[in-house]
Amino acid sequence: MPKTPDFKRSPCPLAVTLDIVGDKWSLIVIRDLFRGVSRYNDFLKSPEDMTTNILAERLKRLEGHGLISKSAYQENPVRHEYALTKKGRALGPVLREIVHWANAYYPGTIKPSFDKL
Repeated sequence: MPKTPDFKRSPCPLAVTLDIVGDKWSLIVIRDLFRGVSRYNDFLKSPEDMTTNILAERLKRLEGHGLISKSAYQENPVRHEYALTKKGRALGPVLREIVHWANAYYPGTIKPSFDKL
């Protein structure tokens, strides 16, 4: 018999999703991955100005939930590239709808292209 997952708050799908990506930074990291950002220092160049300790924690957490994967592109010192997994790419339509909502109700928000979402 399969093990029942341990939910942080409840099995409500909104609560589960928010526990994973509902903080201030996780969807920004996922957005940047959709835009083609893949290396640690490039994430730090985003206009939101994320700190290094927050970025490191979010990358680790998103990888732990299977939304992103990492692979070494340099050995000495070891440096990694990050990519969305199938599970992470499945958030594309969700991000698109959040953008549409913000554009409709908050004038002045940018209208990004959705080529990669």
